[in-house]
Amino acid sequence: MNDVTTQLIRPASPELDAILGHTFPVLDDGFVRVVDYMGNDTSIVQAARVSYGDGTKKVSQDRALIRYLLRNYHTTPFEMCSLKLHVRVPMDTWRQWIRHRTASVNEYSTRYSIAIDGAQMTGVDQWRRQAQDNKQGSAGYFEQSVGSDLSAAEQDLHRLSKEIYNNRLDRGVAREQARKDLPLSTYTEAFWQMDLHNLFHFLALRMDSHAQLEIRRYAETIGEQIVSRWVPQAWEAFKDYRFNRMTLSQQDQELLALLAGQKNQAADDWCKKSGWVKDKDGQLVLSREAMEFADKLARLGMVPPWEK
Repeated sequence: MNDVTTQLIRPASPELDAILGHTFPVLDDGFVRVVDYMGNDTSIVQAARVSYGDGTKKVSQDRALIRYLLRNYHTTPFEMCSLKLHVRVPMDTWRQWIRHRTASVNEYSTRYSIAIDGAQMTGVDQWRRQAQDNKQGSAGYFEQSVGSDLSAAEQDLHRLSKEIYNNRLDRGVAREQARKDLPLSTYTEAFWQMDLHNLFHFLALRMDSHAQLEIRRYAETIGEQIVSRWVPQAWEAFKDYRFNRMTLSQQDQELLALLAGQKNQAADDWCKKSGWVKDKDGQLVLSREAMEFADKLARLGMVPPWEK
């Protein structure tokens, strides 16, 4: 057996190296910064070619191969890259973030340390109204006159909770118990490491317009300020084939085929039979699927049959 030693050069991303440790501010007192990373676009290509063998040598450009992999859901090569971030984030936003269980996480502990002296404040023009058609979403903003009252009450709550917390510490209450009434707006910090395949899944969900605004701001910062510098070819493919893609269910395809064939009556009948459109007291009631399909048609410059 021959013992052959090959000198390897660690894959690097010069544009990401240039921002290592740089703080990208998010919200009023949060941030994201890159601590470390492994791999780059070349690492994805290298892993794919080891996996597929000589069959991929006909792919002359790394960009073309990366786009092929992402387009066809060959995701394993993207797991060869990983990113470690240091984040400062409000606890209520962190609750959504930590649900992505495919990361390695080490969070600041208020059991051992004094809580971070910072809580997310809401500007007078930033209070959102509850959406009427979506239980977990918001729609529009309150007038600043209302926002002023809400922000003033928020400041009073933060001040009082801070006083109570510090008073408990001063009197010797255990940190693990003194913290229990801190508001969810209190900032926490964590080291968060995830491979690129799972990071793309996180970004696809949290950059989406339906995601909560606060976590969307973090996802946008990670994607646009960091990932785009780290793996620009993979980021381009992600935007084209994951984030900005449009998926069509079997029902979507059936109705779209009728519309494309200008079979308007058949399309009307299909909507009623499928339950997408119902008549309730002389008014049309649309199912959630119908409303989502209408959004897809709008992107294509088309209108649904119930609007014709």
